[in-house]
Amino acid sequence: MGASGNSPASERASPFRKDVSLDRLADRFNVAQFVSFAPSPKGPVQQFSRLADASPNSRFASPADAVRALFQKSAEGSVNVRSFDEERPQSREFIYGLQTTDDVLSALARLSAEGLFMIANETIDVSDGGVSGVAMGEIVEFGPDTTPRGVEKSGFATLPRDWAETVFSTVYGASPDFDFATRSRIEFSLHPKARGYRQTPVLYWELGEAEAFPARLADARWPNDFSRMIGDKAYGLLVAHAAGMPVPRTTVIGRRVAPFTFGEPTGSNEIWLRTCPTEQQPGKFSTFRGWKDPFLLMSQEDSEHKAVASVLSQSGIPAAWSGAAIEVADGSVVIEGVKGTGDKLMLGAAQPADLPPHVKAAVLALHRLLRNRVGDVRFEWVFDGHKAWLVQLHRGGTRSSASVVVPGDASHWVTFRTADGLEVLRKLVNDLPTGAGIVIDGPVGLTSHIADLVRKAGIPTRFGTG
Repeated sequence: MGASGNSPASERASPFRKDVSLDRLADRFNVAQFVSFAPSPKGPVQQFSRLADASPNSRFASPADAVRALFQKSAEGSVNVRSFDEERPQSREFIYGLQTTDDVLSALARLSAEGLFMIANETIDVSDGGVSGVAMGEIVEFGPDTTPRGVEKSGFATLPRDWAETVFSTVYGASPDFDFATRSRIEFSLHPKARGYRQTPVLYWELGEAEAFPARLADARWPNDFSRMIGDKAYGLLVAHAAGMPVPRTTVIGRRVAPFTFGEPTGSNEIWLRTCPTEQQPGKFSTFRGWKDPFLLMSQEDSEHKAVASVLSQSGIPAAWSGAAIEVADGSVVIEGVKGTGDKLMLGAAQPADLPPHVKAAVLALHRLLRNRVGDVRFEWVFDGHKAWLVQLHRGGTRSSASVVVPGDASHWVTFRTADGLEVLRKLVNDLPTGAGIVIDGPVGLTSHIADLVRKAGIPTRFGTG
């Protein structure tokens, strides 16, 4: 390695050059390790470099030495090469995941001969359980298994900036610094292990002035790719925690991220174990009172390792009353519950009881908070004699009413008896002929998994008159 210090190229380079802006970004932020080159008749000429444990813009004796140093520092043992014109910010050819020094040098020589500038940077594994995204104003959009530019596709999560900081700090123990996003657009990635020039979990890919900030507020809806990665129930409760809701102490034991914990102590040493599917599947996966082997449980409930994302270990709540609440077609909220734990109510094996006024008032107050901070919601609750706790949360109201679970016409109607149980209904839903509807025969609550299952399927369903 030769002398170190700022490259004189920075003093005369076009401000449109990507390596110039990347070098300036690296003065303040962590960036992926890189070496950049300018084209010349004799081949690539080094411009900038940022490698861990090396001086800014250290100079190398040759492109080969620079590329070898980059490989040695790369955690993945892989290098990307991107190319661009000096006067136009748009990228040209991008070559991903080169494995040898010779392959990188060959690409640099070819691109130099075409008169293009080049950046060779360490490959960052976007499928390591971390996330990439964009922050601008008060909105953060992010997701796993993609680059920051993935926000242009569907599947990204969207949260208010302060909620995103809470979510990231909870799941990863670190969060990007979004203070600059109040006046700029920031592209970032967040990883379970240290990466980049400064060896921190957060990498910044671009910091630029925003032409206009979003006028809308962040709409925290799911499922999205991040909620599927950690599990639907886990994400709903994590959003509720970020919004300041009373969520019991919860540890998420996941397939793709290290265990993380959030929520409040409940005053109980009892544990409830809840399987957490990638997307809501009402009543399909088990909930247990007491501890079980979570790894055996995931294997038993999801032998193909695709449907269950995690297991939740949740502090028990001394349950005086338990139940669920939904928003129905006329905009009102329906609250149903039973004394003690609410598992039989949710499975349709118990009828809703008359709730004491103080219990109903506590749940209504919780709904108002959720409605104001999160939007239209459906949720499960437990009342401990003093306050209502949130134990499961989903976005969206319903079109249900007192006599109709899912509105709509049908060519013919098939009767389902509630005494037959949820799994019989699940099979009926899967096998139901096109155009058919369901009549529910037997007492069951609007908030039960039975009602939730037909709502999720979108099948016209009404209550019988018997």
